[in-house]
Amino acid sequence: MSRNLERAIQAVEKKGWLLVFPIPERAEPASVWSFLHPGTKMRWEWDENGDDRVAKLWHLRRELAESKRVVYSKWYRGRATLFSKKMFKYLWVATRPQRDGFRGEAREILDLLEMDSPLSTKDIRRGTDLAGKDNERRYSAAMKELWSSFAIVGVGEVDDGAFPSLAHAATSVVFEELCLEAERTIDVEAAKSWLAENILDRTFLKNVGIAPTATTPAASEATKSGNKSGRRLKTKALRKRRR
Repeated sequence: MSRNLERAIQAVEKKGWLLVFPIPERAEPASVWSFLHPGTKMRWEWDENGDDRVAKLWHLRRELAESKRVVYSKWYRGRATLFSKKMFKYLWVATRPQRDGFRGEAREILDLLEMDSPLSTKDIRRGTDLAGKDNERRYSAAMKELWSSFAIVGVGEVDDGAFPSLAHAATSVVFEELCLEAERTIDVEAAKSWLAENILDRTFLKNVGIAPTATTPAASEATKSGNKSGRRLKTKALRKRRR
């Protein structure tokens, strides 16, 4: 096991969740990159002059998914996101109502993965008659529905032609004991309450159907940010008057 793999897992367990790659020009949400290389801007350059740490993180992403010590999903704004098992239990329960309503292609894909996991993108599309460009929109919409509700996870990579494909799996299959434990010990309201108390990111909360209230940390942070912005504007206005 590589040293960075162990460090990344410990960071996810401590933080609760991390993006793999940072969002450009944003310090938050935190990422595995920002943890391993604090204060360093990541540049997507894959030529001979590129930063080899980016390529190493790409491979580390696969190792993290394969380890199953953390949960890998394409979740926050469709980006590679890692969750500690503790936090995932609350997310799994909080998003249960979303999973109860699957229809059409999303239901077909999940049924396929519950029978046979993991599968590559090509195998999923072939197994649900969604291959080809004409079905791209339907496939993408179904996968977005499955990712957003934690019905599926990534568990590594599989050979799928010229380039490796993400190995997709039904969450209830590869994390069966974790899911059952969560359902046995946590109800939906308790899960949402815990997330509201422990998550600062408003987009995160919105994704799981939680509206920040005046008492949630996310709302408090937004109020502080708004107050700071207001004070800066007032200060600028006073300076202009003095001139």
